[in-house]
Amino acid sequence: MNIAFFSTLPFEQTWFDQYAGHHRITYIPQTLAPETVYLAEGHGAVCAFVNDDLSRHVLEDLQELGVRVVGMRCIGLDNVDQEALSDFGMTLLYVPGYSPYPVAEQAVTLLMGMLRHLPEASQRVKSGNFSINGLMGSNLHNKTVGVVGTGHIGKAFARIMQGFGCKVLAYDIRPDRKLLESGVQYLSLSELLHAADVVSLHCPLTPLTDYLIDEKTLSIMKPNALLINTSRGRLVKTGAVLDALDAKKLGGYAADVYEREQAYFHYDFSTQPISDDLLNRLRVHPNVLLTAHQGFLTEQAMEQISRSLMNQISFYENGQIALVTKASMC
Repeated sequence: MNIAFFSTLPFEQTWFDQYAGHHRITYIPQTLAPETVYLAEGHGAVCAFVNDDLSRHVLEDLQELGVRVVGMRCIGLDNVDQEALSDFGMTLLYVPGYSPYPVAEQAVTLLMGMLRHLPEASQRVKSGNFSINGLMGSNLHNKTVGVVGTGHIGKAFARIMQGFGCKVLAYDIRPDRKLLESGVQYLSLSELLHAADVVSLHCPLTPLTDYLIDEKTLSIMKPNALLINTSRGRLVKTGAVLDALDAKKLGGYAADVYEREQAYFHYDFSTQPISDDLLNRLRVHPNVLLTAHQGFLTEQAMEQISRSLMNQISFYENGQIALVTKASMC
């Protein structure tokens, strides 16, 4: 099958070529959008990523070009109009076996970096400043950690926090029995936000979770609490978080995502002006630690993603049952 890979990053070709088999892949650096749909012409499938546009209009154009399969090489499906996919008779393939640990460990890394002021400490040493004044950290051990969303990633993060000796609270519409048995306490969202020293977001982006963290929910949190987001940018109202930080009503924010990341993340703007004032404010704030959506980026995860997705496309071609419509992780 001819497959158009949109939003291709430089390192991806090496991984997917290993498992391409008889499939022919066209690597396209541009994001999938109304103005780039034409690049899929001559392909039976497209493979999309987190910032690609898979709205009804785009899917209709793809269907008219003869595309019948959409493969997703990311966890979330919030950018896919699944009702439109069904209407157009298209098949959605995704990666069901994608390990939860890369993203969970990224959340832990961000948390530890905030607690011990690692970015500033590293920068001081690079500049020849070995002073430790102003770098007073805080133990993670014995902290109360709130986990919002206990799917595969949230569950992995919760278990890691238990290993650090933390009290773990959780919020999810479907409590996990094994976490309950391990001592995790499920609370309402407001109760969790009020009690937690650390709040880590691991839920999918849906109409119910859009701007889950805003002025109202931030007002419930402890003024020295840390907020971690490795899920989706629009779970958090960035302006409200920055205002809370400036007002000393939030201790710190660490994120691997940003609500308007599509135009910037995964691209090099080091020699270009960045016109997004909110992003500029976020990336220079002293109480913010920001990475550019790299939580998935480990060798083990890339091997799993590339092998599993190419196998799914082969299964589809061979008439076997494909995994469709709903991701198994959040």
